Amino acid sequence: MTEFWLISAPGDKTCQQTFDKLNDVLHHQNNLSANWKFAVPDLKVGTLDQLVGLSDDLGKLDIYVEQVSRKIALYLGEVLEDQRDKLAENLLANGVDLITYLTRFQWDMAKYPIKQSLRNIADIISKQVGQIETDLKSKSSAYNNLKGNLQSLEKKQVGSLVTRNLGELVKKEHFVLDSEYLVTLLVIIPKATIQDWWDKYEKLTPMVVPRSSQLVTQDGENALVTVTLFRKVVDEFKHHAREHKFVVRDFTYNEEELAAGKNEITKLATDKKKQFGPLVRWLKVNFSEGFTAWVHVKALRVFVESVLRYGLPVNFQAMLLQPNKKSTKRLREVLSQLYIHLDNSALQSAHDNVDIPGLVFGQSEYYPYVYYKINIDMIDVPGKI
Repeated sequence: MTEFWLISAPGDKTCQQTFDKLNDVLHHQNNLSANWKFAVPDLKVGTLDQLVGLSDDLGKLDIYVEQVSRKIALYLGEVLEDQRDKLAENLLANGVDLITYLTRFQWDMAKYPIKQSLRNIADIISKQVGQIETDLKSKSSAYNNLKGNLQSLEKKQVGSLVTRNLGELVKKEHFVLDSEYLVTLLVIIPKATIQDWWDKYEKLTPMVVPRSSQLVTQDGENALVTVTLFRKVVDEFKHHAREHKFVVRDFTYNEEELAAGKNEITKLATDKKKQFGPLVRWLKVNFSEGFTAWVHVKALRVFVESVLRYGLPVNFQAMLLQPNKKSTKRLREVLSQLYIHLDNSALQSAHDNVDIPGLVFGQSEYYPYVYYKINIDMIDVPGKI
């Protein structure tokens, strides 16, 4: 299960007792979930009005930071291409897997000093993640353009003779070059009508050089042939060729241009290889930055909502639950029984859609305890750039 529930309840005589009571009921008695204490530091409370306003803003920030983290994970999967099966091992937070980071969460005092106000900490996270998103757009756009140009050129090197680049297939000796009067054309002939071509090409127009047609190559459906004729009948020849479903390709043999085309593919492939390593490293580092910032937003939210729900002085225990598969409904029932005394109106309020101060932004569920869901599956849950 990649789904976790972050909840909080008022402290009993000690916060450890609050956790022990929950763990005993949920894990030891009913085996409904694995449980951990979630360490929220002593943050600055501020005023009630500030907390209420911040509650909504943190809800929006939560959604935003999660989306950016998912975008990075999604794009890393795209960049890895045929190594995408290694995506999970590249999605780390502070050098450890996501479950380990979440279940052993420690507030990063250096990045988010707790002497700052809650609003300032939220702003630090918002600016940090905003810059990551801006850089992601820039880096992904540059890499995608490079990759797209390379794929476009590579596509022309393969595929049907009707559309592919013919420069790789022909040789200098296939052409009459530097003639004022004569020109060599390349023609695509359906294999089913190749004999028709040999019988008719000299008679499609006057001034076709007899026995000038050579077979260059063929694929599953078509053959590529040459034909040499006088320049002045080229348009007429093309017209009559179309009538017989012979396709004259626009092609001029130029050794310098052919060499430049090969060099362009080599250059783009080299550039892509050079950019791949640094881009993957940047994505890994900034996925970690985004994910850890997201968990800090969750910690801010659980702090703010706990103060709004349970009042001052600050006395609550945040706890992280990992529901056992197929036990979520029963887990919810047991939690309600355990904490219903905190707010008898909770269930009725949810049904009546009552506006409750500090109610979680963007979350219709209301429970007598503070609750947030955290889904750390960053691979199968889609995101968009």
